[in-house]
Amino acid sequence: MKTLRNTLLTGSLIIMAGAMSGCTAFKSFSEVEALNEAQAVGSPFTQALTTEYRAYANSELKDMFDYPDALHFARKGLAAANGETVLPEPVADWNLSENHAGELAGARARLITAFDSAGRETAPALAARAQVKFDCWIEGQEENWKDSGASVCKDEFLKAMAELEGMLGPQPAAPQPQAAEGLFDVDPSQPMAAENAMYLVFFNWDKHDLGAGALSVLDAVTAEIKKNPPQTILVVGHTDTSGPATYNQRLAFKRANAVKDALASRGVSANLIQVDAKGEKELLVQTPDNVREPANRRVNISFQ
Repeated sequence: MKTLRNTLLTGSLIIMAGAMSGCTAFKSFSEVEALNEAQAVGSPFTQALTTEYRAYANSELKDMFDYPDALHFARKGLAAANGETVLPEPVADWNLSENHAGELAGARARLITAFDSAGRETAPALAARAQVKFDCWIEGQEENWKDSGASVCKDEFLKAMAELEGMLGPQPAAPQPQAAEGLFDVDPSQPMAAENAMYLVFFNWDKHDLGAGALSVLDAVTAEIKKNPPQTILVVGHTDTSGPATYNQRLAFKRANAVKDALASRGVSANLIQVDAKGEKELLVQTPDNVREPANRRVNISFQ
């Protein structure tokens, strides 16, 4: 069972699983059926992406009997069918070994670089195939995290990428994560200064309730506050770019207030907490408008 990505499943699945037993809920109410009936709109790329996710979701459901992942990728297919820009899976959402995570992060950066070089527009079907094969690779790698051998999906991703990059011509080097200058210019042998502490609490799409992972983060925040009391605790809500900006601003405030209430319930003085919301204005991961990006659905907690 997916330990990280499963926190991103929507409330409808949780309600459904609670209302029925076993796998019947997944079989009877699968979004795969809706995807099979969907008529794709949007760009040639989103239409091709719909076709690729439809095939993959059906394979997960009917061949692999992997109902949670079938639902997850069917939802991505439905979003693509609606003309939305759907991104490849974020590596951080999957439970991977360090080596596999690094390899997949590099592969994802390579794919995004091709997209930024007009890969979606130049070869929409090939670009869509590369994206879904990447998603298939990361899903399979988590299930076989000890296996260092190349999977079929990995091989097909690399083949599609080589063909796509060949059509696009020489590509710039994929960006590598780098620490900002001075960001970690501290003595690791000394306790962390309050102003250097930063915590992130993530949320499901269109939700402001706190899951188990978020509560664990807040437990750590509370412990740090009690050990090194700050003068001010800044709690700032954020959203991704899906949905109207005015709605996202309100949602960001709801997320920030949910974190404030949870900290107060743990004994943190509410008088120390300052709540703010940025909505979709300050993205952790830059995306176009109307994109569901899990990393952007967050609350930042910092101290002063």
